[in-house]
Amino acid sequence: MTVPPVNLPQLGLGGGPLGNYLVPITDDQAYAVVDAAWEAGIRYFDTAPFYGNGLSERRMGMALRARPRESFILSTKVGRLVRPGPGEPGIFDVPPTHHCEWDFSRDGVLRSVDESVERLGIDRVDVVLLHDPDRHWPQALDEALPTLAELRAQGVVRAVGVGMNQAEMLDRFVKYADPDLVLAANTCTLLRRTALAELLPRCESQGVAVVAASVFDRGLLATDPGADAPGEIQRIGRVCARHGVPLAAAAMRFPLRQPAVRSILVGAHLPGQIRANMNAFARDIPDEFWADLERVLP
Repeated sequence: MTVPPVNLPQLGLGGGPLGNYLVPITDDQAYAVVDAAWEAGIRYFDTAPFYGNGLSERRMGMALRARPRESFILSTKVGRLVRPGPGEPGIFDVPPTHHCEWDFSRDGVLRSVDESVERLGIDRVDVVLLHDPDRHWPQALDEALPTLAELRAQGVVRAVGVGMNQAEMLDRFVKYADPDLVLAANTCTLLRRTALAELLPRCESQGVAVVAASVFDRGLLATDPGADAPGEIQRIGRVCARHGVPLAAAAMRFPLRQPAVRSILVGAHLPGQIRANMNAFARDIPDEFWADLERVLP
């Protein structure tokens, strides 16, 4: 079976907030967020077992399963298995009835994909990424990624890759393996540009697509800065004000100015945040703004 390559749109919905990232939301709020994203034209949806110990996958699947399957791209991740039993308090506000266990073994990867499909209630996923293999480099490189490549060859998934919060190891995966894409979180933003030095040029030269996530730097760049914002954000904000560009618009468009970056992921707890982000994303930003901004970036 031959599967078509994944053509990533410029903007996708990140599923962290659907797993109660930092702030709990109801099922109905989660469904409304996905509905708002769909109505805004978003057709790329990313989630992971880690996001709320499976909660994000269940909610995203429930919100998407009635949509025509060929009309959207669905991405999830492997490396953590959701298991019953008390969990440690973390960044997802969910009851401590389940926890995640690291597993980058071949069996763990296959189990994770099967369990994600079951939680989603959707017959397949398009993209599967290794999730945060920072402390598992040898097994992730030698066992987990080749297992995903087998699933790709079998037509079970359309594309495979790695998602991390650091650029250095992502660069090593691109150098020594054969991912279709990498998800670079917190490394290609107005405040954190570590991916620009080596990772993005290597991805461009090798034809590896880059998805930039956490482009708002954990919310710091989501709204125009107030008087108490850090100095670096104040400097960026002054440039935005001079050109009439919302800070959120600059934060979303900046990664896409890099040739290797095909898409960005933006999450939301409320439907109104989706609409605000889409309005900002649609803003026309003049070249003079970027030239002016470059002078104040670190």
